[in-house]
Amino acid sequence: MSAVVQTRADGNGCSRVSLAELIALRVRVGRVRMAPLLSRAARSGQQSSRLYGRGMDYAESRVYQAGDDVRRLDWRLTARSGKLHTKLFQEDREGCLLILLDTHASMRFGTKVRFKSVQAARVAACAAWHAVSAGERVGVMAFGHAEQLLRPQAGPRGALAVCGALAEWDALPTSGKAESLADALTRAGRVLHGASRVLLISDGFSSDTSARRQLLDLTRHAGVRVLVVADALELALAPPGRYPFEHADECSEVVLQSERQRLDFQRALGAGPSRLVELAQSLNLRCNCIDTVADPLESVADLFGAARSTR
Repeated sequence: MSAVVQTRADGNGCSRVSLAELIALRVRVGRVRMAPLLSRAARSGQQSSRLYGRGMDYAESRVYQAGDDVRRLDWRLTARSGKLHTKLFQEDREGCLLILLDTHASMRFGTKVRFKSVQAARVAACAAWHAVSAGERVGVMAFGHAEQLLRPQAGPRGALAVCGALAEWDALPTSGKAESLADALTRAGRVLHGASRVLLISDGFSSDTSARRQLLDLTRHAGVRVLVVADALELALAPPGRYPFEHADECSEVVLQSERQRLDFQRALGAGPSRLVELAQSLNLRCNCIDTVADPLESVADLFGAARSTR
């Protein structure tokens, strides 16, 4: 058995992201029934705030107090009771999803069907279409060799912008930058832009010891989900055989015959995904692991509590 990793930019969704494929995922996501959105945006005190703004729902009316906005007077209740009453509104914050996408060089690897980087982009696109279908704004922050930020936007234009950014960033040459996960999470905390949900997509190789503290801090401001992208050889023992690898037009071969060789190889390749899964579990975060062959929509729907449509 052999596994060949190619790095040529074919743009067909194997070693490079296909923008057409990311856009086409909209149709499939549209067949998924969305779960109700639960905001994790920070609030002060134990009670929900009563503010005026976008998407406000009427809560109750009470007797007018000095300082109340006269534009919010409840004239019907005032007429019936003979006393001034003010309408109070329950804040209904607009949902916002921020996708954190790992673009380290380790993501440009794959032995079956596609690179991890391509699968990560497919996951991100599914999440973007999912978010806008549920009425959320969506943005994406890349960390690794591409340190980029697309600010959250609403509607189909927001998801299309995410898809375009994913394809554009994937086409950038690998820079060799090695931004740690802790640094990336710190940066994410500064650019949340009111995000109520965060989806971290990574293979885990950038995880470091201080990432736990930064990830915990992020959970205080938003609901965090983790999607670990891994290659088949990172998740399980490879069958005995000779494995040719190609990178930057250079070929090499790894011989895996004995069980010890295969176990050591799998432990080395799987170290990153294992670290990230353990990190997520230690914080009781909802986490899924996906290989480069699996359907990304299934994992995204599971992470966000959506159910498959019966249509």
